[in-house]
Amino acid sequence: MGRMKKVTLLLSSLVFMGSLAFADHHGKKWVSLFDGKSLKGWTASKENPDSFSVKNGTLIVDGGRSHLFYTGGVNDGTFKNFELKLRAKTMKNANGGVYFHTAYQDEGWPSQGFECQVNTSQKDPKKTGSLYAVANVYVPMEPEEPFIIRVDKAGAQVYREKAPSTDGEWFNYHIIVKDEDVTIKVDGETIVQWKQPPGYAGPNPGMSGRVLGSGTFALQAHDPGSITHYQDIQVKVLD
Repeated sequence: MGRMKKVTLLLSSLVFMGSLAFADHHGKKWVSLFDGKSLKGWTASKENPDSFSVKNGTLIVDGGRSHLFYTGGVNDGTFKNFELKLRAKTMKNANGGVYFHTAYQDEGWPSQGFECQVNTSQKDPKKTGSLYAVANVYVPMEPEEPFIIRVDKAGAQVYREKAPSTDGEWFNYHIIVKDEDVTIKVDGETIVQWKQPPGYAGPNPGMSGRVLGSGTFALQAHDPGSITHYQDIQVKVLD
């Protein structure tokens, strides 16, 4: 092979490798899932679709039980390893949640995927930052005595004196899933770090779909007394 051909092949290889690096770098960027104007790219379950609306750049959840699933075109609506960032706000006595690795269903609580709890003051003691029923942020309700750590069949429950969120105030929710690891952060503080153990089949027989895999995101309308707000929903795909 002549010197000129070698140089040409070398340059071509460098250009190709550079293109791969460029694609990889730009493939791992933050992408918005919510345009702040409409529910475009999202599909509400048939149970109570009117529980979701948009006003002044805010996605408002207010109404009977329903779930709003991301069905847009980002990553073809399927996410395995990712970082999800959003701003959330609970009103008094609100209970809600952010699901990942889930799938659309017409009604009922999602049977697939995990729920990251959104709850500051509602009676459920599992609070904001919980990987629901798997690794719970637990604030005892009266008259239960406080404890430091409790481990049960559903997983670890970590005691806190109060939720890491405050009713009526925006907080930053950051959910990271990488292979078998889930990290949940609230306002930059790591609240939960959970590693799925080998052979894991869900926290209990009734939650066999709560196993890491892949799927979409969803927002939960829990009940008519629960009002939650969301803004700036962004994802960064990691694989």
